[in-house]
Amino acid sequence: MAKIKITQVKSGIDRPERQKLTLLALGLKKMNNSVEVEATPQILGMVRKVNHLVKVEEVNA
Repeated sequence: MAKIKITQVKSGIDRPERQKLTLLALGLKKMNNSVEVEATPQILGMVRKVNHLVKVEEVNA
């Protein structure tokens, strides 16, 4: 599977609780924090729910 790099670019403050929990599930705890994860359908679905808070880039493995 392809890997993607997810970076949190906006704060989770004043967002619905589900979006905050989705950020935590993706491994994002602070602003400008990045994680590299496999691009599974589950991860892509979570990214789609918080796409206004994160930036996504493909990683060349």
